[in-house]
Amino acid sequence: MRPRDVVVVDGVRTAFGRAGEKGCFWLTRADDMAVRVIRELMRRNPEVSPEMVEENVWGATTQIGDQGMTLGRTSALLAGLPESCSGFSVDRMCAGGLTAVTTAASEIAMGACDVAIAGGVEHMGRHPMGSQADPNPRFMTEKLVSEDALVMGKTAENLHDLFPEITKEMADEYAVHAQAKTAKAYAEGKIQKMIVPMTVYTKEGWIVADRDQQPRPETTMEGLATLKTPFRVQGKVTPGNSSGLNDGASAVLLMSAEKAAELGVKGGLKLTGYAYAGVRPEIMGYGPIPATKKALKNTGLSMEDIGLIELNEAFAVQAIIFMKEFGLKFPDDERLNPLGGAIAFGHPLAASGPRLVIHLLNQFAERPELRYGMTTMCVGLGQGATAIWERA
Repeated sequence: MRPRDVVVVDGVRTAFGRAGEKGCFWLTRADDMAVRVIRELMRRNPEVSPEMVEENVWGATTQIGDQGMTLGRTSALLAGLPESCSGFSVDRMCAGGLTAVTTAASEIAMGACDVAIAGGVEHMGRHPMGSQADPNPRFMTEKLVSEDALVMGKTAENLHDLFPEITKEMADEYAVHAQAKTAKAYAEGKIQKMIVPMTVYTKEGWIVADRDQQPRPETTMEGLATLKTPFRVQGKVTPGNSSGLNDGASAVLLMSAEKAAELGVKGGLKLTGYAYAGVRPEIMGYGPIPATKKALKNTGLSMEDIGLIELNEAFAVQAIIFMKEFGLKFPDDERLNPLGGAIAFGHPLAASGPRLVIHLLNQFAERPELRYGMTTMCVGLGQGATAIWERA
């Protein structure tokens, strides 16, 4: 049998809060964030009855506590989906949510189900990356990987070493543009419609979390120049040209193109192809480059065919290397992250991949001239993830 076409019908996310006690989700469970997103997807798409959803796939990097117990299954039950809806969890660190999306899409393509929800959630305040992990000592004693691989900021400094022409000033300039684009997108109301408000309890009482906490529209080159470089003395990586530590959840609703036609539902994006690739763990930010080359080869496309690129900006240097490799204009190519990226929104690990898809989906709805788009990201411990999408 030939694989079926798979379309993204809708996508939504929570606001992204700061990790830690000052974050809006500090006293909120991770699984409750996932449940809020699932329920909103169902509310927004009444043509899809709960009984139609056959699979619920969630990415989470730290699968313990309220992110454990096979979150895909537990969140389906908590959200009111029927017992017939199966579910499971995946972990590919930063690309866990994107892996959930491509895995669910593959199930649909192969006829294992017709309708699925796929997302990612991360409560980095409650579960910092690597929390309770126990890496095999052979990694260090046998020098299988550099110690830098376990500290993401050090991997970014290593990228600066590999590409010394990318200066700290260039990274800061990229970050200023990223913050400005996000501020403009908020001012135009483009971000708010992607966020489901969530009433949460905080130390100050009940509030409605409906806006990302991470963006800093006041960012300037002068301000960034004063920030410390915590990962290396006289380094180039700072909190200002990096993504933040965040809490949040995001998900998309997927179905076969035939099912969408049967329901009279408009699919916004069709999955054309995807690829994952590995690189040396200590330069994990290089990962999107081989993953993108592999995805383009698999689909027979070139970067010239791609009208819009949603790249997760773990670090500015990683984004600039990607731009240089594929001939994008520095510091602000019109095809790259028009609404801003993770330097402004934050990066709640597994929740970031579906956010990229949601951004792409909404921009395709506004720009009928677009045919192909891409979502791509680097992954901790040395991987890259890229998915290519076509207008459905």
